[in-house]
Amino acid sequence: MIDIDKARAETPGCANVVHLNNAGAALPPRVVIDTVKDHFDLECTIGGYEAKDRAAERVEGFYDSVAALLGAHRDEIAYIENATRAWDMAFYGIPFQPGDRILTTTSEYVSNGIAFLQVARSRGVVVEVIPDDADGTIDLGILEAELAKGGVRLVAINHVPTHNGLVSPAAEVGRLCNAAGVLYLLDACQSVGQIAVDVAEIGCDMLSATGRKFLRGPRGTGFLYVRRSVLTEIEPPFLDLHSAKWRTPSNYEIRDDAIRFETWERYFAGQLGLGAAVDYALSIGLDAIEPRVSELAAGLRAALEAKPGVTVHDRGLKRSGIVTFTVAGQDSDQVKLRLREQGINVSSTEPDQRFDTVSPASAVRASVHYYNTEDEVGRLLEAL
Repeated sequence: MIDIDKARAETPGCANVVHLNNAGAALPPRVVIDTVKDHFDLECTIGGYEAKDRAAERVEGFYDSVAALLGAHRDEIAYIENATRAWDMAFYGIPFQPGDRILTTTSEYVSNGIAFLQVARSRGVVVEVIPDDADGTIDLGILEAELAKGGVRLVAINHVPTHNGLVSPAAEVGRLCNAAGVLYLLDACQSVGQIAVDVAEIGCDMLSATGRKFLRGPRGTGFLYVRRSVLTEIEPPFLDLHSAKWRTPSNYEIRDDAIRFETWERYFAGQLGLGAAVDYALSIGLDAIEPRVSELAAGLRAALEAKPGVTVHDRGLKRSGIVTFTVAGQDSDQVKLRLREQGINVSSTEPDQRFDTVSPASAVRASVHYYNTEDEVGRLLEAL
């Protein structure tokens, strides 16, 4: 069980707002706030390089914390400034050849979709979208058939889409990819921190995530996981003196661990803050967080579905803490702004999910976390 009162007392923002925009950026706990501020204060007091040296042990501890969160090894973890760049470092490092096939889903995030199209244009790969089954989830039977045809270089999906509430069957996809010997890249931007994520169970080769969402870390932070067995297959699209060593005037050597995806300069206060956020989540336990989030979201969906003029648009058999809906006759962005005037934070999905032809162009997105309460959900319903 989670001590909700304690979690809220440790979250200063809970006193100011009903925050149901955790899929955008969650409210950080006090330990994350203090960690970031204290390190920045130290930089301002004794100097940036000197502050980093003083915090060296805690900086190194970040890799152990993230590895524990994912069930990974510390040498498989890289600190990256955000989830998009983490995903990019993995994706653009794959040595695609003309004719290679990339398989993805209808719910793929638009930034990833643009990257697919760029590589299709520059390297001659083929991007194919696996259709959904009747429940709105990637059709595993079709995926298996497409893998059997051969020529697939990469399967790339998101664990929890940003705009329709479902939880993708990531482990089932992993089993199919592993059996076919195909690289598997998982965008876990919206899943890490709200549901348990075990890379061994999922079977992904690469995983990207952010700090600012359900992990409750600082903005401008993220990480990348790359499995040991494929590390040297993925060459980062750019290098520096941290990710590689300059051996001779005409030769360099790339690191053989995940640090190859990092750069020397980074937001150290943010890295420490993200490490604190991961430790905070681990102290509560994802086995407690996941059912709490699921219960709150299910209650919200049921109440919204019972409301005249409100349509819930979530899909999939398993659903996340993201709840999307529209209000008849109301622009979703205006609903968001009117709720904000009443001290209730939600978001609105953007009309840019180009592979998805089923979801509405725009919807209101309410995303709950374990520190939210049933009373806060009630305030949203009353405001609507």
